[in-house]
Amino acid sequence: MATTYDHKRVRVFIVEDDEPQRAEFERMIAAHERLALAGSAASVTDGRRGLAAAPCDIAIIDLGLPDGDGSELIEMLRQAAPQTAVLVSTVFGDEAHVVRAIEAGARGYLLKDTTPDEFVRSLLAVHEGGAPLSPQVARHLLKRFSQSAQGAATPATPRGGPDNPLTPREIDILNHVALGYSTGETAERLSVSIHTVTTHIKNIYGKLAVRNRVEAVNTARGKGFIP
Repeated sequence: MATTYDHKRVRVFIVEDDEPQRAEFERMIAAHERLALAGSAASVTDGRRGLAAAPCDIAIIDLGLPDGDGSELIEMLRQAAPQTAVLVSTVFGDEAHVVRAIEAGARGYLLKDTTPDEFVRSLLAVHEGGAPLSPQVARHLLKRFSQSAQGAATPATPRGGPDNPLTPREIDILNHVALGYSTGETAERLSVSIHTVTTHIKNIYGKLAVRNRVEAVNTARGKGFIP
């Protein structure tokens, strides 16, 4: 499905085979003043065709499509339209699906039980350079990486000083991320705004040269910046 849109808004393309879910996404986007629907599709084949014909800022992509894996579309966009940020929306929260999607180029990964308000915030965060993960996904992956690190070597002692590019506040926020707290939960616990947390997380990604929460925590732990 193609549509017209205001180029000043964030253009979103949806690839989702569940019709009620796709319709809900379309209504959610149409109702938000900063978002515009660029188009939608229900399969890998239609997604390829639609994404090629309708440039967008963000693509919401389901992984379990009737004619293939949504990761194929993520890889296609990474090569053909790297400026398009991909936000995965799926029922699959297991390690294999998450890692495959992130390696293909997904910027964020949300499970389908995410609330509409949180989903909209995640879309805007992705557009601004963030990389949202559902708390369940973050906790699952962070636990896996933590176990791998403990099995491979003795954890480094956290350190500050000139070798650590992160500010004390960024370290504080990253420690919350490492515990699996969402952006909203972190903001509430630290008594700051969600925008402030999002900005700090974006700065952390830049300083550590990473693309998502898992990479940020894993990199910071490997360098001894956090426990």
